[in-house]
Amino acid sequence: MASSSAPRVILDRRALMRNAGESVRDAVIDLRHDAYGHGLVEAARIVMDAGAASVLVDGDDDIAMLAGYGISARAEGSADIGPHELFGIPEGSTVATSSPVMRLEGHVLSTKPLHAGEAVSYGYTHRADRDTRVALVTGGYAQGVLRALGNRVSVQIGTDVHPVVGRIAMDVCVVDLEGGDVPDGTPVTFFGGDGRMRDALSHWAAVTGLTALEIAVVIGRHAPREWSA
Repeated sequence: MASSSAPRVILDRRALMRNAGESVRDAVIDLRHDAYGHGLVEAARIVMDAGAASVLVDGDDDIAMLAGYGISARAEGSADIGPHELFGIPEGSTVATSSPVMRLEGHVLSTKPLHAGEAVSYGYTHRADRDTRVALVTGGYAQGVLRALGNRVSVQIGTDVHPVVGRIAMDVCVVDLEGGDVPDGTPVTFFGGDGRMRDALSHWAAVTGLTALEIAVVIGRHAPREWSA
């Protein structure tokens, strides 16, 4: 799938600055695992600008890279501030207490009618129990939308939340519009942001058996990332 059609990881600079607040001043910040999928360099810049003393990274290569930006980093010891608070990532079954920094957004490629009894996607794990309309949405397991999420999670399209149906494909998934319709190109929020999918990552964790941190790392490393103002 072309990069222009891939889902995007949108990272909220203001949310990260707000989460950092005064708590990061003179603190060591945990930015291992590529800042848990958020991108090490920019995340380090933001927390250092907020007054952090240093950042904790994975190894010497990260230390050397950040040194080129004038950022102090270490690969040993413990951090004062962890990723749950800093990035607004849920811990366990609880929702995040700070604002999510990461949002995964796809868009509608096309829609089509699905009649009662007809099935969608590989293996036909979902059959419509009534006439409806479905949307083909960018975002599949190649971008970190894990296969286990098929038939078990929902996404937000416009102001409404709709279920993902059928198996997750490599670059796309199918969403039941439940009798409605939307224009091609309509944004689709998988998780994050300040809307109804704000805390969806905690449900993804429950469904997959992974932690929300692990999912964030997977998503951040597989989908194109961009920072919002």
